[in-house]
Amino acid sequence: MTRNPLDILFLGGSGVISAASVHRAVAQGHRVAVLNRGRSTHRELPAEVEQLTADVSDDAAVDAVLEGRDFDVVAQFRAFTPDHVARDIARFTGRTGQYVFVSSASAYQTPPARLPVTESTPLRNPFWQYSRDKIAGEDLLVRAHRENAFPATVVRPSHTYDRTLLPTLGGWTDVARMRAGRPVVVPGDGTSLWTLTHTDDFAVGFVGLLGHPLAIGDTFQIMGTHAPTWNQVYTWLGQAAGVPDPEIVHVASETIAHVLPDVGPGLLGDKAHSMLFDCAKLQALVPDFATTVTYDQAAHEQIAWFDAHRAAQEVDPVLDAGFDRLVEHAGAI
Repeated sequence: MTRNPLDILFLGGSGVISAASVHRAVAQGHRVAVLNRGRSTHRELPAEVEQLTADVSDDAAVDAVLEGRDFDVVAQFRAFTPDHVARDIARFTGRTGQYVFVSSASAYQTPPARLPVTESTPLRNPFWQYSRDKIAGEDLLVRAHRENAFPATVVRPSHTYDRTLLPTLGGWTDVARMRAGRPVVVPGDGTSLWTLTHTDDFAVGFVGLLGHPLAIGDTFQIMGTHAPTWNQVYTWLGQAAGVPDPEIVHVASETIAHVLPDVGPGLLGDKAHSMLFDCAKLQALVPDFATTVTYDQAAHEQIAWFDAHRAAQEVDPVLDAGFDRLVEHAGAI
């Protein structure tokens, strides 16, 4: 579907999820402004982008930069609390034709009562505050649309990645362990199915919703159909890193959460359960949306990027030591 060029403001715009969407919006001829702190070193913006510099959490700075400006679309990637959403509703009422809030598929009922997950799956996550804050933000937008016709669209991505974001529990720490011949920790028995979506595929669905009249007042999940097991994810990553048969140790998610409490909420509240999604609602409005990149391919892209950026090869000593304790615990059982 070809539409007229839009004036689009991205709040964020240089992150894992948003950068590819900025590039796609520019490629489709839209006029794009990006408001962020201007600190990204990994993802360059297209030359056509208007760069606005402010911390999105600094209301006075944002208001000063945006003074007197209206936009066809405001795409908000950096709102993580209901207070932030409330400020956006006040700031952009009457100043945009569409406000797109990037929520999260982790907001869905955890664990899900049935699969595949759709937009009508209940929202309830007792494990992760991040998810509950996203739900609260959605609630504000539903009320604002219902009572005052605020032109909100909610999108819920799942695990979206690019070449810089490794999907495993330890990230580069896992790669370093594999290359050193040390075991890596995989939650559960490693057979749960986990949907992974490349950011370039996400961008097709996201940009396709911008300015779409049928997206106003509605919610859409944006993720692909590629759902490998965690065993496959770790194995493909190891193979890309030159370790054909990485040693995998399976540990219960609850045990991992106990030993590594910082990992716990995101694991128990998201990654510990099989998650499959039905994106028919999105595809009805954006027929071009599809999975074109799978992780067996993308793992090689990621390792090539990290090998070319040595400074990004950071081993987390807390995670590394925690994985050693978990491996020892598993061996004692």
